Amino acid sequence: MRYWLMKSEPDEASIDDLANAPNQTLPWTGVRNYQARNFMRDTMQIGDGVLFYHSSCPEPGIAGLAEVISTAYPDPTQFDKKSDYFDPKSTQETPRWMLVDVRFVKKTPLISLAALREHAELADMRVLAKGNRLSITPVTDTEWRFITKRLV
Repeated sequence: MRYWLMKSEPDEASIDDLANAPNQTLPWTGVRNYQARNFMRDTMQIGDGVLFYHSSCPEPGIAGLAEVISTAYPDPTQFDKKSDYFDPKSTQETPRWMLVDVRFVKKTPLISLAALREHAELADMRVLAKGNRLSITPVTDTEWRFITKRLV
């Protein structure tokens, strides 16, 4: 099992949206970064744990827990000309962008970036690295255990 931090802008998909979605499941659409796409396509597996992170909002931070419940498949928004995530270079035969489905596990009190930075055990988390803009980053077993046992 692997662990991930997955960022979502809460006005697009929040932890509450995930909790209230049919079957408490959402497709992780709109990823347009090759490294994040490759994590979903090549590394994520069903059952992997997810730190659901609210980004680009007044107080960014971990808002809940989720799990990966599908293998990667083509993101349909890349083919939708009305979507903000439309990609004219992508075709049904050769899709460029993939997604996985995630399922709600638990809403948590918000764990802000400042709160994460207070713990030396989390100093190497990729989300805390200067300039990190990736929407999906790996989380180590140690970081996952610390967050889920001590901060959630």
